[in-house]
Formats: sequence, structure tokens, C-alpha cells
Amino acid sequence: MTDAAVIQVMTQMLWVSAKISAPILIASLVVGLVVSIIQSATQVQEFTLTFVPKLIVVAGVIVVSGNWVMAEIVSFTEGLFDLIPMLIGKG
Repeated sequence: MTDAAVIQVMTQMLWVSAKISAPILIASLVVGLVVSIIQSATQVQEFTLTFVPKLIVVAGVIVVSGNWVMAEIVSFTEGLFDLIPMLIGKG
């Protein structure tokens, strides 16, 4: 196994991790920003007011994008299994 192969696998892993976490993080960020603006405008500082909407939106995003996330993870894992002979030097 060469250094270039390890770097390539790690780069792919980081890219897949970023792609599958992006929808959840972006949705949570947008909801948090909107709720914070509303809290600042109304001066209502309640912790559950930020937590519950984020929880609902994140659950919805997971339900909607779950199939795509699983397909990305399976595709990456299959690619890793295909690389095993090359990585151990038998291919």
C-alpha cells in the first residue's frame, strides 16, 4: 500500500462524510438562525424554543435524505472493498 493510495482513500472518506452531513448541518443552521432572529426580535429567551424546531427539522431531513445517505455510504464501502486487492499489493 502506497502513501498515495492511503491519501486517496482518506480524501474520499472525508468528501463522503462532508456530503452526507451537509444537509443536516445546513438545515440545523438555517433553523437556528431563524429562531435566533425571532428570539432577538421578541426578546423571548427560551431554550426549548431553539431545541424543538431544530429537532423536528433534523428528523425531517434525515427522513427525506436517508435513502440518498445510505446509497452514498454503500457506494463508498463497495469502492473500498474493490480496492482491497490493490491496497494489500495483490492487484
